Amino acid sequence: MPQSADRSLAAPSLSPSGSRTVPAPALGGLLAAGLLLIAMNLRPGVVAVSPELDEIRRSTGLSGSLAGLLTTLPILCFGVLAPFAAKLSRRIGMTRALGAMMALLTAGIAVRMAPGLPALFLGTVLLGAAISLANVLVPSIIKRDFHHRTGLMMGLYSVALFCGAALAAGVTVPLGDALGLDWRGAIGVWAVLSALAFLLWLPQLRRGDEAPAPSGAATDTRTPLRRSPLAWQVTLLMGLQSLEYYACAAWIPAMLTDEGMSSTQAGWMLSVMSLVGIAGSLAFTAFVGRLRTQVPFALTGTVCVFLSLLGLMVAPVGGAYAWMLLMGFGCGLLISTALAVIVLRSPDAVRAAEMSGMAQGVGYLLAAAGPFLLGALHDATGGWTTPLIVLAVLCVPMGIAGVGAGRVRQLTA
Repeated sequence: MPQSADRSLAAPSLSPSGSRTVPAPALGGLLAAGLLLIAMNLRPGVVAVSPELDEIRRSTGLSGSLAGLLTTLPILCFGVLAPFAAKLSRRIGMTRALGAMMALLTAGIAVRMAPGLPALFLGTVLLGAAISLANVLVPSIIKRDFHHRTGLMMGLYSVALFCGAALAAGVTVPLGDALGLDWRGAIGVWAVLSALAFLLWLPQLRRGDEAPAPSGAATDTRTPLRRSPLAWQVTLLMGLQSLEYYACAAWIPAMLTDEGMSSTQAGWMLSVMSLVGIAGSLAFTAFVGRLRTQVPFALTGTVCVFLSLLGLMVAPVGGAYAWMLLMGFGCGLLISTALAVIVLRSPDAVRAAEMSGMAQGVGYLLAAAGPFLLGALHDATGGWTTPLIVLAVLCVPMGIAGVGAGRVRQLTA
C-alpha cells in the first residue's frame, strides 16, 4: 500500500475513553474471533425464516401480507434503530453494548420458539433490534481496536456476514429435519450460535478497559453528518447497494419461474447468488490492502450488478447461471466496500459509530422499500422488464456515490 494511504489507516484512533493501542497478539486474536463470530450471527436469525416460510404459513394460517411483514420487520428495525447505536455506546460503552445485543439476539430467537403468532412477531422485533445496533457497533469497534488493519478486518467482517446468511439458508431445513424439529425448533437452533458468540465476547466485558464516551460539549462541537457531502455519498452507496440486493433476493426466483424455470431451480439460483457473494467479499479482503482507494471495488461491483440486470432482461433462463454469478460477485464487492468506507472515512471510533448509524439507518430503510417497489412495478406493468430497468438505472447514482465514498478522504472530526 502506498505510504500516504498507510498513514491514513495506521494513525492511532481514539476510543470513547481515550487512546487505544494495538491489542496484544493473544488479546487481539480473541477480540477478532469474537467480532467475526458475532458477524456470523447478524443474518441467520433473519434468513432462517425464508426456507421455513411455507411451513410457517401452513401451520399458523399466516396471511401473505403478514408473511411479508414477518420477513420485512427485521430490515425495518435495521433502518429505524441503527441511529440509536451511537447513543447507547456513549452511555454504556461499545464493548458492553455489543455484549448486550448478543444477549438480546439470543433471547429474541428463543422467544420465537414459543407457541402463537405474538411470540413469533415479538421475537422477530427483538432480534431485529439486536442486529440493528450490532450492525453499527462492530465496525466502530474495528475502527477503535484494529485501526492498523481496518480494511482487512472489514473485509473479513463482510465475509462472515455472507457465510452466516448462506449457512442459515442452506442448513436450516435439513438440520431441523435431522434433529426431528418442527419449524419453531429449526429457526430456534440459531440461538445456540448467538449464545456461543456471547460467551466468546465475555472476556472483553471482563477486561473493564472501556469507559462510556463523554457526552455534552465533547460531542456537541462535531459538525452534523447530515451536512457532509461525503457522509451522504457513503450513505447512498450503502443504501442503493442494499436496495439492489434485497430487491433481487426477494424477486429473482419469481422472475425466473415466470419465465418457465422450475421453482426448485429458481431457488438454487438464489443460493448461487449468495454463495458467490462470499467470493466477492473475499476478493475485496485480498486486494483492499494493495489499492490506495476503494473506487475500483465500487465501480467493479456496480458494473457486475448492472450487467446481470441487463442479462436478466435479455435471456433470463438461458443465462441464469452467468447472471447470478455476476450479481453475487458484484453484491459481495459492494457490501464489503460500503461497510469498509464507513470506517475508513471516519477519523475515530465515535465518528465511525455515528457514520455507521446514518449509513445503515437510511440504507436499510431504502432496502426495505426495494422489494415493495419491485413488486408494485410488476403489478402495474404485468412484467419484469420495467422493474429491471429501474434497478439498472439506479446503478448510475450507486456508481457515482461509490466513486465519491471510495476516494481517500475523511469526515471532519
